[in-house]
Amino acid sequence: MKEMDRKRRNKEDITPISKTREWKLLYYEHGRPGLEDSSEYRGLCRHCELCATCTLPKPEGGVWHCKYYVAVAKKISFYENVLKQLEKAEDVVHFDRDICKILAATMNEFVVHFPVKMDNGGLKVMTGYRIQHNNALGPYKGGLRFHPSVDIDEVRALATLMTWKSAITNIPFGGAKGGIQLDPADFSSDELERIARRFTFALGNNIGPEYDIPAPDVNTNPQIMAWILDTYLSTVTPNERNRCLHVVTGKPIESGGSKGRNKATGQGIVFLIDKWANDHGFNLKGATYIVQGFGNVGSWASRLMKKKGSKLIAVEDVTGTIFNSEGIDPDDLANYVKNHGGVLDYPNAKPIDHETFFSTKADIFIPAALENQITAETAQLLNVKLVAEGANSPTDLNGDIILQRKKIDVIPDILCNSGGVIVSYFEWLQNKRSEFWELDEVDNKLHKKIISAYEQVHDTAEKFKVDWRTAAQVVAISRLESVYKERGIYP
Repeated sequence: MKEMDRKRRNKEDITPISKTREWKLLYYEHGRPGLEDSSEYRGLCRHCELCATCTLPKPEGGVWHCKYYVAVAKKISFYENVLKQLEKAEDVVHFDRDICKILAATMNEFVVHFPVKMDNGGLKVMTGYRIQHNNALGPYKGGLRFHPSVDIDEVRALATLMTWKSAITNIPFGGAKGGIQLDPADFSSDELERIARRFTFALGNNIGPEYDIPAPDVNTNPQIMAWILDTYLSTVTPNERNRCLHVVTGKPIESGGSKGRNKATGQGIVFLIDKWANDHGFNLKGATYIVQGFGNVGSWASRLMKKKGSKLIAVEDVTGTIFNSEGIDPDDLANYVKNHGGVLDYPNAKPIDHETFFSTKADIFIPAALENQITAETAQLLNVKLVAEGANSPTDLNGDIILQRKKIDVIPDILCNSGGVIVSYFEWLQNKRSEFWELDEVDNKLHKKIISAYEQVHDTAEKFKVDWRTAAQVVAISRLESVYKERGIYP
C-alpha cells in the first residue's frame, strides 16, 4: 500500500493533504524537504523560497504561486475572522470548551425596520441592528455606526470585539454594537436626526443606562448621541430623567459628555505607540508614519503624533490617497477634510494609488478605517516597523500571518483602540456620580488603564510565546472564564 501511495505521489510529484484549520486553504505539498507540516506559514508557497526549484519570479505582492504548490483561499467573513481568533487563543491556553461555546455566540440580536419621513415628504423604511454579545462583566456597551456596508454579520463581529476590549482593559462592561445601513452623505441633517430618533424609539427598552449603552462609531458623533439621549429620556418618567444621562456616552460636554472623549481612541493609540517606542529604544521624534482613515480616530492620532515630533507622510481615506515625503500637517489636513469631506485634492500633497500607499516606507502604520484592510496582498507590501491598529479588525487572518512572517510588530485592535471604551466608562461614571472630571484627570486615568493592559498583554505573550494578537485575546478570555467559573451557569 505504501509503495502504491509513493507511485501515485510521484506520478505528478505532488501529494494532496488536508485543509488547514486556520487558513481554510486547499493546498498541495511538493514532495521535497523544506515544507514543514507544522509551519505557521502553511498555505504560502515556501517551496519557492527554500529550494528555488520553481523558476517563476517572486511576485511583487501577495502569495507565492507555482506549479508545485497551489493555494486556493476561501474568503472568510469578518465574524468568522473574529471567531478564528477565539479558537486560536483557545488552542494556546486550552480554555474551558463550554465557556468558549458561550463566548462564540451572541446573547441577543435585534433587527428593527422603521419608517422615517424624508424632507421631500416621502417615507423611507430603514433597517437597524443592535447586537448584544455578552454581559458577564457588566452592562452591554458599544458604538453605533451609520455606513452602507452595515449588516448583521459585521455588527456581530464588532459586538464580540467590544466584549474583548472591556475585558482586556478590566472595565465593568460587556460587548454590544449597533448600526444602520445608510450613507450619511445621502441624507440631510434633519433626516439624520429623524433616523437616529426613530431607531432609538424602535429599540425601546433594549437599551438603557444600566443595561446597554450606545456610543459613537463610524459616521456618528456627539450630536447623534445627543439626539439618542433626548429621545430615550422622553420615554421615561420626568423624575427619572436626570438619573438616566448615562444611557449613551460620547455626548457633547454640555449634555453630560466627558472631556477627552472625542480624542480618546486616538489618545490611547498614541499612549501605546509611545510605550512601544520606549520599550524598543525607538525615538518618535523624526519618526515617519502613515495613516489609513482620517476620521475621528485617524485625525486625532495624527495630531497627537505631531506633538511627539513624528512626521505624517501618507494618508488614505475613502476619497483618495495622498503623499508628501516632507510631511503633511495633520492639523491643516483635518481642517481640509472637515471642509471638503476627505483628503482628495489636498493641495499640500500629491495623489498616489492604493498599492503605493501600502508600500510607502515608514516607521509606523496606523490603520484607522474599516476592517480587513491588511490582507495577504497588502501586508506583503508593507514596509514599516509597527502596525498600531486604530480600526476594528483591520487585519485578516492571512494578512496577520504575513505580518508575523515579516517580523512587523503589531499592537492589536482590541488593545490599541480601547481608549474610546475606557473614556466612555469614565463618562458613564461621571454621569452616575454627578461629577465632572478635568481633562488632565481623564488623560491620566486613561494612560494608567491602557498601559496596564499593554503590560498584561506583553507578559502573556512572553509567557506563552505567542504573538500579541493571541496574547491580547488570552488576557480577555481568561478574565471572562474566571467570572463564569466563579458564578457558574444557571440552573
